[in-house]
Amino acid sequence: MKCSPNLGRTPSGSGRPTFEFRLGEVEHLPIAHNTADVVISNCVINLVPDKEQVYREAFRVLKPGGRIAIADVVNTAPLPAGLASDASLLCACLAGAATMRQIEDWLAAAGFIDIRIIVKPGSRELVESWAPDLGIQDCVASATIEGHKPALRQAV
Repeated sequence: MKCSPNLGRTPSGSGRPTFEFRLGEVEHLPIAHNTADVVISNCVINLVPDKEQVYREAFRVLKPGGRIAIADVVNTAPLPAGLASDASLLCACLAGAATMRQIEDWLAAAGFIDIRIIVKPGSRELVESWAPDLGIQDCVASATIEGHKPALRQAV
């Protein structure tokens, strides 16, 4: 990956990074409790067998008031058995998607508030281009998924 030399620097140019990359498993993040301001993911969670654990782990590492921001694929309708078991569709990030209701439930169970799942307009055509002539665009869509860890209450 080629990055700008200013990527991750503060606007003042102090040279202190504003983010850091760490190698680890999404179900067991290598970061302490209440450390991160934001957890982001781009089309990864649908590949994980224990998706609920991913959301619990994101909640664990976020600071109070932190947020989760995800771009992923969601099921908008049940996948026919033949599509759900198709290994090429799993590798293409299509067959492993969860329903929006499941994701909302998992986020809420983890403790997130202000949960929003927004299907991206036009994603039907995009999904169809990933697996032409299979009809998967009737069952799967690209979406943004957001939630917040509640902030600590201030003493009055």
